[in-house]
Amino acid sequence: MPMIPLRPLLEAAEKHTYAQGAFNINAACQIRAAMEIHALFRSPVLLQGADLANGFMGGRTDFMNSSLDDKKRGAARIAGLVRQYSEKYVVPVALHLDHGKDFNGVKAAVDGGYTSVMIDGSALPFQENLDLTREVVKYAHPLGVTVEGELGVLAGVEDDVFSRRSAYTNPLDAVGFIRKTGVDCLAVSYGTKHGASKGINVTLRCEIVSAIRECLLHEGIFCALVSHGSSTVPSRLVEQINCLGGSVSGAGGVPLPEIHRAIASGIRKINVDTDIRLSVTRNLRELFLQQPELQKHPVLGQVYALMEKNPAEVDPRVFFSPVMQAILTGEAGSSEEQLFMEAVELGVKEITGSLLVEFGSSGMADAVSVCSLEKMADRYKKEESV
Repeated sequence: MPMIPLRPLLEAAEKHTYAQGAFNINAACQIRAAMEIHALFRSPVLLQGADLANGFMGGRTDFMNSSLDDKKRGAARIAGLVRQYSEKYVVPVALHLDHGKDFNGVKAAVDGGYTSVMIDGSALPFQENLDLTREVVKYAHPLGVTVEGELGVLAGVEDDVFSRRSAYTNPLDAVGFIRKTGVDCLAVSYGTKHGASKGINVTLRCEIVSAIRECLLHEGIFCALVSHGSSTVPSRLVEQINCLGGSVSGAGGVPLPEIHRAIASGIRKINVDTDIRLSVTRNLRELFLQQPELQKHPVLGQVYALMEKNPAEVDPRVFFSPVMQAILTGEAGSSEEQLFMEAVELGVKEITGSLLVEFGSSGMADAVSVCSLEKMADRYKKEESV
């Protein structure tokens, strides 16, 4: 099925009161694995490439220093891979830019083929955030591309997104922000946190979500509410990584009962990144333990050395540089690299498969009213003229 905008997926989630999982990917084999498991469960697919994921997939191994040109190459490569794999399946697929930091980065994603983008102006003063978000909407909507904004600040670290403290979203500000920008979805701060260390016994302030949603319903405004920093960080994965030579400490996620409560309160899109990182890292450590000859392989041995050097690291991109050709193309250069990619893919499938069931999107592919970018652009034009 051709790629479509995110908006129809959000509308289906709102109508049927489930949450659309948004899963971050950083490699061709991760895209392939996520598509396969969503098709198996007949779930709508929402894949996310973060701003720096575009840089990484543009071939920049030191992705924290990605240039705009890196991001342009990576965005086009990711979108091309998603388009290629999506044609094999009948489930609807959207590709979303996670945490676009500026207009140029967002434009690179749209021009590269993304069907949805996020502009994260949450660190800016309210009016500057509003102005930047509105500028992105004015560029994206005429192309049929969905736009997500953010209001409120999440603590924690994810790629180049960092804050020591949270600032909860004010429901009254949220409604005005949505009305003035025209965003399709809004990331809100209600107690979640970026990264693997979210705290112990996390309790979400779901009343914030409920208040925003009730105000939107009262005003007749559509805007799906988004939960960032929502990985569950299963303790079993952390324990397994540490038993396999890792050294991950202070990790804790959002308990599944809290996730279910958030969905019941009105959350319709849930971002997941850390859980995938943990599962893939565990699988790679397990592979090197079960097949120790790979530790001395000319290529994979370099991956192993990086893992040994960085026992606390759970971002697989730190280990991927020796196998970048396979990462960028999804094609293994040897039988050993094929084993490597299979381990990565199984990690992705484990997390996405379990969570799309927990979020309620399993079996909901047919609930989505498929809409092309061109038709979505016409819808936006008509809505603006009313």
